[in-house]
Amino acid sequence: MRNYDLITPEGTKDLLFGECIIRRNIEKTLLGIFKSRGYSEMITPGLEFFDVFNLNSPYFPQENLYKLTDSKGRLLVMRPDSTMPIARVVATRLRDAMLPLKLCYNQTVYRTEPALKGRSDEIVQTGIELIGSELKIADLEVISTAIEALRSFDMEFSIEIGHIGIFKELVGKLNVSDHIKEKIRRNIETKNFPALNDLLDSLGNSPVTIALKKLPALFGGEEVFEKAEELMPDEKIKHILDELCEVYRDSCEICGNAGSITVDLGLVNKTDYYTGLIIKGYLQGHGEEVISGGRYDRLISEFGYDVPAVGFAMNVNSVAKVIEKNGILPSTPVPDVLVYAPEGCEVEAFRTAQEFRDQGMIVENALFEDLESARAYAIDKKIARFVVVEETLSGEEME
Repeated sequence: MRNYDLITPEGTKDLLFGECIIRRNIEKTLLGIFKSRGYSEMITPGLEFFDVFNLNSPYFPQENLYKLTDSKGRLLVMRPDSTMPIARVVATRLRDAMLPLKLCYNQTVYRTEPALKGRSDEIVQTGIELIGSELKIADLEVISTAIEALRSFDMEFSIEIGHIGIFKELVGKLNVSDHIKEKIRRNIETKNFPALNDLLDSLGNSPVTIALKKLPALFGGEEVFEKAEELMPDEKIKHILDELCEVYRDSCEICGNAGSITVDLGLVNKTDYYTGLIIKGYLQGHGEEVISGGRYDRLISEFGYDVPAVGFAMNVNSVAKVIEKNGILPSTPVPDVLVYAPEGCEVEAFRTAQEFRDQGMIVENALFEDLESARAYAIDKKIARFVVVEETLSGEEME
């Protein structure tokens, strides 16, 4: 008995007509921006060996992966992320390539998070990876590309920047288990102040716990850096704050009045993945980030090639939702010409249709037995020109 033959799996959906046009326009726009800045496109397999995502650090929990086996019984996963497969390629096929490498991609990733309502398990990511530079200008290159990408949608946008090193320095001073550190991180990431305060109160009152309590509230403009320095008189943290402040100021100048740049020292996502700068980008009317990225200087070394890297991915699904919410779906293009052929003139009809297409027109061949049905179809679809192929070619303008 078939129970699921008429529906799609949870977290997936069919896209029709105008929805497809929006998606393709977004992808085309983003890839155009990336390539105009010197990035080269690459595509990685949709299927990867599980080992690619089962490294020393648990970047992706096993329960969030779609798994299957190949014909030899080896465990595979449907690609949950684009950065790690690209890291694999850089460490192998591109190991001898000249640095820096500027790579871009447009491909689907697959993740399952059953607890999230309205989730999407099938996400199109379009993004960049800049491999081989740890300089500030590389961070600014990625931020400026993110600014240009967000600006291309003609909506108000904002970018938040942070640095994972601040959290790592603070939490490293606590004599607690990794489990407790993860609970602290999660409460900071979600800005769950009551749970964070209760947890830190149980660890005693110290400059470190006080600073961690304040971390999620350190959000805003340049004043954040002064507050943070007063709260965290630590030389390593001061150095991180000074570097981040320079990036913030330069980013604000690059952005101008096109959008807003804010500092959020509570950006602590993927602590085992990111090593420095973290960026998130938002479009007005959508609460979740549409851009996520940062610096991951140690990730590629897990594949045997120690090289710094920074990048971001844009969630095309989320951008499409915002565009659909803010406007009308684009209509499917209407053909310019409908070509009808009575029996015996089919070859000539296809030849005629191709001649019109060669002129840049959208042309359909009528698939009807009689002339009146074809003419009625042209009227219903608002096709401007109706051409009848006989021994002598005839045509009429449709009203």
